Amino acid sequence: MTPELTTKYNQLTTSLRSMQNVIIAFSAGVDSTLVLKLALDTLGPSHVLAATGVSPSLAARELASVKELASILNAPLELLNTSEMDSPNYTSNPSNRCYFCKSELYTKLSELASQKQQQGGHVWTILNGVNADDTGDFRPGLKAADEHAVRSPLLDAGMTKPDIRALAKHLDIPNWEKPALACLSSRIPYGTPVTLGSLSQIEKGEAFLHDRGFTNFRVRHHQKLARIEIPPADLPKLTADPLRTELLTYFKNIGYTYVTLDLQGFRSGSSNEVLPLLQISQSAQ
Repeated sequence: MTPELTTKYNQLTTSLRSMQNVIIAFSAGVDSTLVLKLALDTLGPSHVLAATGVSPSLAARELASVKELASILNAPLELLNTSEMDSPNYTSNPSNRCYFCKSELYTKLSELASQKQQQGGHVWTILNGVNADDTGDFRPGLKAADEHAVRSPLLDAGMTKPDIRALAKHLDIPNWEKPALACLSSRIPYGTPVTLGSLSQIEKGEAFLHDRGFTNFRVRHHQKLARIEIPPADLPKLTADPLRTELLTYFKNIGYTYVTLDLQGFRSGSSNEVLPLLQISQSAQ
Protein backbone atom coordinates (compact mmCIF):
# COMPACT_ATOMS: atom_id res chain seq x y z
CA MET A 1 0.00 0.00 0.00
CA THR A 2 1.08 3.58 -0.58
CA PRO A 3 1.88 5.71 2.49
CA GLU A 4 -1.32 7.71 1.90
CA LEU A 5 -3.46 4.57 1.75
CA THR A 6 -1.72 3.16 4.82
CA THR A 7 -2.62 6.33 6.73
CA LYS A 8 -6.27 6.02 5.69
CA TYR A 9 -6.29 2.34 6.61
CA ASN A 10 -4.93 3.10 10.07
CA GLN A 11 -7.53 5.83 10.53
CA LEU A 12 -10.28 3.39 9.56
CA THR A 13 -9.20 0.67 11.98
CA THR A 14 -8.74 3.17 14.81
CA SER A 15 -12.23 4.55 14.19
CA LEU A 16 -13.78 1.07 14.10
CA ARG A 17 -12.01 0.01 17.27
CA SER A 18 -13.55 2.95 19.13
CA MET A 19 -17.08 1.83 18.18
CA GLN A 20 -16.81 -1.62 19.79
CA ASN A 21 -20.03 -3.04 18.23
CA VAL A 22 -21.22 -2.30 14.69
CA ILE A 23 -24.07 -3.12 12.32
CA ILE A 24 -23.10 -2.66 8.69
CA ALA A 25 -25.63 -1.85 5.98
CA PHE A 26 -24.33 -4.56 3.67
CA SER A 27 -25.09 -4.55 -0.05
CA ALA A 28 -22.29 -6.88 -1.25
CA GLY A 29 -20.74 -3.97 -3.14
CA VAL A 30 -17.01 -3.45 -2.67
CA ASP A 31 -17.56 -0.43 -0.37
CA SER A 32 -19.71 -2.09 2.29
CA THR A 33 -17.73 -5.33 1.92
CA LEU A 34 -14.52 -3.48 2.78
CA VAL A 35 -16.17 -1.94 5.86
CA LEU A 36 -17.41 -5.39 6.89
CA LYS A 37 -13.99 -7.00 6.38
CA LEU A 38 -12.19 -4.32 8.39
CA ALA A 39 -14.76 -4.47 11.17
CA LEU A 40 -14.42 -8.25 11.42
CA ASP A 41 -10.63 -8.04 11.49
CA THR A 42 -10.63 -5.21 14.04
CA LEU A 43 -13.50 -6.14 16.38
CA GLY A 44 -14.15 -9.84 15.80
CA PRO A 45 -17.37 -11.54 14.57
CA SER A 46 -19.15 -11.35 17.95
CA HIS A 47 -19.06 -7.53 17.73
CA VAL A 48 -20.07 -7.25 14.06
CA LEU A 49 -23.33 -7.83 12.21
CA ALA A 50 -23.93 -7.45 8.48
CA ALA A 51 -27.53 -6.46 7.74
CA THR A 52 -29.18 -6.38 4.33
CA GLY A 53 -32.57 -4.99 3.38
CA VAL A 54 -34.55 -7.40 1.21
CA SER A 55 -37.30 -6.11 -1.08
CA PRO A 56 -38.43 -6.42 -4.72
CA SER A 57 -35.86 -3.77 -5.69
CA LEU A 58 -33.01 -6.14 -4.76
CA ALA A 59 -32.18 -8.50 -7.59
CA ALA A 60 -32.09 -12.19 -6.71
CA ARG A 61 -28.49 -12.53 -7.91
CA GLU A 62 -27.47 -9.66 -5.60
CA LEU A 63 -29.16 -11.33 -2.65
CA ALA A 64 -27.24 -14.49 -3.51
CA SER A 65 -24.04 -12.42 -3.62
CA VAL A 66 -24.83 -11.01 -0.15
CA LYS A 67 -25.16 -14.50 1.29
CA GLU A 68 -22.07 -15.82 -0.50
CA LEU A 69 -19.80 -12.96 0.60
CA ALA A 70 -21.02 -13.09 4.19
CA SER A 71 -20.22 -16.80 4.21
CA ILE A 72 -16.75 -16.26 2.71
CA LEU A 73 -15.95 -13.60 5.31
CA ASN A 74 -17.52 -15.65 8.13
CA ALA A 75 -19.70 -12.65 8.93
CA PRO A 76 -22.95 -12.90 10.93
CA LEU A 77 -25.75 -11.86 8.56
CA GLU A 78 -29.25 -10.53 9.23
CA LEU A 79 -31.74 -10.25 6.36
CA LEU A 80 -34.38 -7.60 6.98
CA ASN A 81 -37.59 -7.30 4.96
CA THR A 82 -38.06 -3.64 4.07
CA SER A 83 -41.38 -2.12 3.00
CA GLU A 84 -40.52 0.86 0.82
CA MET A 85 -42.87 -0.51 -1.86
CA ASP A 86 -45.77 0.14 0.53
CA SER A 87 -45.06 3.88 0.53
CA PRO A 88 -46.46 6.15 -2.21
CA ASN A 89 -43.55 8.49 -1.46
CA TYR A 90 -41.29 5.79 -2.88
CA THR A 91 -43.41 4.18 -5.59
CA SER A 92 -44.35 7.53 -7.15
CA ASN A 93 -40.62 7.74 -7.95
CA PRO A 94 -39.76 11.36 -7.13
CA SER A 95 -36.21 12.59 -7.66
CA ASN A 96 -35.51 11.95 -3.95
CA ARG A 97 -36.85 8.38 -4.09
CA CYS A 98 -33.60 7.09 -2.62
CA TYR A 99 -34.24 9.09 0.56
CA PHE A 100 -37.41 7.14 1.30
CA CYS A 101 -35.71 3.82 0.58
CA LYS A 102 -32.73 4.56 2.81
CA SER A 103 -34.98 5.99 5.52
CA GLU A 104 -36.92 2.71 5.59
CA LEU A 105 -33.70 0.68 5.72
CA TYR A 106 -32.08 2.80 8.43
CA THR A 107 -35.27 2.70 10.50
CA LYS A 108 -35.11 -1.10 10.44
CA LEU A 109 -31.39 -1.03 11.27
CA SER A 110 -32.01 1.36 14.17
CA GLU A 111 -34.64 -1.01 15.53
CA LEU A 112 -32.18 -3.87 15.20
CA ALA A 113 -29.49 -1.88 17.01
CA SER A 114 -31.91 -1.15 19.86
CA GLN A 115 -32.79 -4.84 20.16
CA LYS A 116 -29.10 -5.79 20.29
CA GLN A 117 -28.46 -3.19 22.97
CA GLN A 118 -31.38 -4.42 25.08
CA GLN A 119 -30.14 -8.00 24.80
CA GLY A 120 -26.50 -7.33 25.64
CA GLY A 121 -26.38 -3.92 27.24
CA HIS A 122 -23.91 -2.58 24.68
CA VAL A 123 -24.36 0.19 22.11
CA TRP A 124 -24.32 -0.87 18.46
CA THR A 125 -23.30 1.72 15.85
CA ILE A 126 -24.76 1.59 12.35
CA LEU A 127 -22.30 1.98 9.47
CA ASN A 128 -22.63 2.32 5.71
CA GLY A 129 -20.23 2.19 2.77
CA VAL A 130 -20.49 5.82 1.62
CA ASN A 131 -17.13 7.11 0.38
CA ALA A 132 -15.61 10.43 -0.65
CA ASP A 133 -16.60 10.04 -4.31
CA ASP A 134 -20.28 9.66 -3.39
CA THR A 135 -20.48 13.28 -2.25
CA GLY A 136 -19.99 14.47 -5.83
CA ASP A 137 -23.27 12.95 -7.07
CA PHE A 138 -26.94 13.48 -6.24
CA ARG A 139 -27.40 11.22 -3.20
CA PRO A 140 -30.60 11.96 -1.26
CA GLY A 141 -29.96 8.84 0.79
CA LEU A 142 -27.17 10.72 2.59
CA LYS A 143 -29.82 12.84 4.31
CA ALA A 144 -31.50 9.70 5.64
CA ALA A 145 -28.15 8.51 7.01
CA ASP A 146 -27.68 11.79 8.86
CA GLU A 147 -31.19 11.61 10.32
CA HIS A 148 -30.55 8.11 11.71
CA ALA A 149 -27.02 8.81 12.99
CA VAL A 150 -25.52 6.33 10.52
CA ARG A 151 -21.75 6.69 10.32
CA SER A 152 -19.64 6.54 7.15
CA PRO A 153 -16.12 5.40 8.12
CA LEU A 154 -14.84 5.36 4.53
CA LEU A 155 -15.97 8.95 4.01
CA ASP A 156 -14.54 10.02 7.37
CA ALA A 157 -11.15 8.60 6.33
CA GLY A 158 -11.29 10.34 2.94
CA MET A 159 -11.39 7.05 1.05
CA THR A 160 -12.09 7.36 -2.68
CA LYS A 161 -13.29 4.54 -4.92
CA PRO A 162 -9.76 3.84 -6.22
CA ASP A 163 -8.54 3.75 -2.60
CA ILE A 164 -11.26 1.26 -1.72
CA ARG A 165 -10.51 -1.04 -4.63
CA ALA A 166 -6.76 -0.91 -3.92
CA LEU A 167 -7.24 -1.73 -0.23
CA ALA A 168 -9.81 -4.43 -0.99
CA LYS A 169 -7.36 -6.04 -3.44
CA HIS A 170 -4.58 -5.84 -0.86
CA LEU A 171 -6.82 -7.60 1.68
CA ASP A 172 -7.84 -10.29 -0.87
CA ILE A 173 -11.50 -9.32 -0.78
CA PRO A 174 -13.02 -11.33 -3.65
CA ASN A 175 -15.27 -8.60 -5.06
CA TRP A 176 -12.64 -5.85 -5.24
CA GLU A 177 -13.28 -5.39 -8.97
CA LYS A 178 -17.09 -5.67 -8.79
CA PRO A 179 -18.81 -2.91 -10.81
CA ALA A 180 -20.90 -0.40 -8.91
CA LEU A 181 -24.55 -1.36 -8.68
CA ALA A 182 -27.73 0.32 -7.48
CA CYS A 183 -31.20 -0.98 -6.75
CA LEU A 184 -33.46 -1.99 -9.62
CA SER A 185 -35.68 1.07 -9.07
CA SER A 186 -32.82 3.30 -10.20
CA ARG A 187 -33.42 2.03 -13.76
CA ILE A 188 -36.84 3.73 -13.88
CA PRO A 189 -36.99 7.43 -14.87
CA TYR A 190 -38.08 9.83 -12.15
CA GLY A 191 -41.83 10.36 -12.23
CA THR A 192 -42.58 6.93 -13.69
CA PRO A 193 -44.15 4.78 -10.95
CA VAL A 194 -42.12 1.92 -9.51
CA THR A 195 -44.16 -1.29 -9.75
CA LEU A 196 -43.52 -4.94 -9.05
CA GLY A 197 -44.01 -5.63 -12.76
CA SER A 198 -41.42 -3.11 -13.91
CA LEU A 199 -38.88 -4.30 -11.34
CA SER A 200 -39.41 -7.87 -12.52
CA GLN A 201 -38.86 -6.88 -16.16
CA ILE A 202 -35.65 -5.04 -15.32
CA GLU A 203 -34.33 -7.93 -13.25
CA LYS A 204 -35.04 -10.45 -16.01
CA GLY A 205 -33.46 -8.22 -18.66
CA GLU A 206 -30.30 -7.65 -16.63
CA ALA A 207 -30.06 -11.34 -15.75
CA PHE A 208 -30.08 -12.08 -19.50
CA LEU A 209 -27.09 -9.79 -20.03
CA HIS A 210 -25.26 -11.08 -16.96
CA ASP A 211 -25.68 -14.69 -18.03
CA ARG A 212 -24.11 -13.87 -21.38
CA GLY A 213 -20.93 -12.47 -19.91
CA PHE A 214 -21.62 -8.74 -19.73
CA THR A 215 -20.45 -6.99 -16.55
CA ASN A 216 -21.04 -3.23 -16.73
CA PHE A 217 -24.57 -2.63 -17.94
CA ARG A 218 -28.00 -1.24 -17.12
CA VAL A 219 -31.45 -1.97 -18.51
CA ARG A 220 -33.21 1.41 -18.32
CA HIS A 221 -36.97 0.95 -18.17
CA HIS A 222 -39.07 3.38 -20.22
CA GLN A 223 -42.40 1.57 -19.95
CA LYS A 224 -42.63 -0.38 -23.24
CA LEU A 225 -39.10 0.57 -24.25
CA ALA A 226 -35.90 -0.92 -22.84
CA ARG A 227 -32.79 1.25 -23.21
CA ILE A 228 -29.69 -0.89 -22.73
CA GLU A 229 -26.46 0.70 -21.58
CA ILE A 230 -23.24 -1.29 -22.10
CA PRO A 231 -19.65 -0.11 -22.70
CA PRO A 232 -19.18 1.03 -26.32
CA ALA A 233 -16.58 -1.71 -26.82
CA ASP A 234 -19.29 -4.31 -26.17
CA LEU A 235 -21.75 -2.92 -28.73
CA PRO A 236 -20.50 -5.11 -31.63
CA LYS A 237 -20.96 -8.24 -29.53
CA LEU A 238 -24.57 -7.37 -28.68
CA THR A 239 -25.53 -6.32 -32.20
CA ALA A 240 -24.16 -9.45 -33.86
CA ASP A 241 -26.41 -12.43 -34.52
CA PRO A 242 -27.39 -14.81 -33.10
CA LEU A 243 -27.20 -12.83 -29.81
CA ARG A 244 -29.03 -9.79 -31.24
CA THR A 245 -32.02 -11.87 -32.30
CA GLU A 246 -31.97 -13.85 -29.09
CA LEU A 247 -32.00 -10.63 -27.05
CA LEU A 248 -34.84 -9.11 -29.06
CA THR A 249 -36.95 -12.23 -28.69
CA TYR A 250 -36.32 -12.47 -24.97
CA PHE A 251 -36.98 -8.80 -24.20
CA LYS A 252 -40.22 -8.84 -26.17
CA ASN A 253 -41.30 -11.97 -24.32
CA ILE A 254 -40.82 -10.24 -20.95
CA GLY A 255 -42.99 -7.31 -22.02
CA TYR A 256 -40.96 -4.77 -23.98
CA THR A 257 -42.22 -3.58 -27.35
CA TYR A 258 -39.06 -1.70 -28.30
CA VAL A 259 -35.44 -2.54 -27.48
CA THR A 260 -32.74 0.08 -27.95
CA LEU A 261 -29.01 0.46 -27.33
CA ASP A 262 -27.75 3.72 -25.84
CA LEU A 263 -24.87 4.85 -28.04
CA GLN A 264 -23.34 6.83 -25.16
CA GLY A 265 -22.72 3.50 -23.50
CA PHE A 266 -22.81 2.49 -19.86
CA ARG A 267 -22.60 5.25 -17.25
CA SER A 268 -23.57 4.90 -13.64
CA GLY A 269 -26.29 7.31 -12.54
CA SER A 270 -27.41 8.33 -16.03
CA SER A 271 -30.96 8.75 -14.71
CA ASN A 272 -29.71 11.86 -12.92
CA GLU A 273 -28.93 13.52 -16.25
CA VAL A 274 -32.53 14.77 -16.35
CA LEU A 275 -32.36 16.46 -12.93
CA PRO A 276 -31.50 19.94 -14.27
CA LEU A 277 -34.58 19.78 -16.54
CA LEU A 278 -36.76 18.61 -13.64
CA GLN A 279 -35.53 21.51 -11.50
CA ILE A 280 -36.29 24.01 -14.27
CA SER A 281 -39.78 22.53 -14.72
CA GLN A 282 -40.49 22.62 -10.98
CA SER A 283 -39.29 26.21 -10.60
CA ALA A 284 -41.57 27.29 -13.46
CA GLN A 285 -44.68 25.86 -11.79
